[in-house]
Amino acid sequence: MKKSDIILNLVGLKCPEPIMILRKKIREIKTNKTILILADDPSTKRDIPYFCTFMEHELIEYFTDIKPYRYLLKKGNFTK
Repeated sequence: MKKSDIILNLVGLKCPEPIMILRKKIREIKTNKTILILADDPSTKRDIPYFCTFMEHELIEYFTDIKPYRYLLKKGNFTK
């Protein structure tokens, strides 16, 4: 996995908490910064890619074969 600017550990949290915390954190950072998300809730496999698409952030890479799942995303020009 590539290097990230921020690590967000969401292990142990269940839906909808991971997305709520991610949304709050992404509002606090600057455009083009990267976040590595660690999570173990199976719903994140669906929710994080959808969140990135809907909110226009880039999901750079993700690994969901073993827990904790890892998602690397880059903040886009957040307009919504």
